[in-house]
Amino acid sequence: MLPKKYLPFVAPFMMSILMVFIMTAVITAFNTGIDQGFPSRWGQAFVVAWPIAFSIIFIMGKRVQALAAKICNKEPMQKITATEDI
Repeated sequence: MLPKKYLPFVAPFMMSILMVFIMTAVITAFNTGIDQGFPSRWGQAFVVAWPIAFSIIFIMGKRVQALAAKICNKEPMQKITATEDI
């Protein structure tokens, strides 16, 4: 296993691999169909898309997390039950 200091590199790497793996497969299949040439087309799409996705996630990841934290900063409203009124 790696030391924790590598987490800022490993997390974007893993996220980008997973995302690009799934998205390039779906988009390639949708656009060109699944036939004998599918694995080659998918591989080409993956090779082009992965460095872009990794760079974006690595550079923008913390900013996106901070923005999401600002958007999701409110606590849910509590329901008032009959027993609380007593």
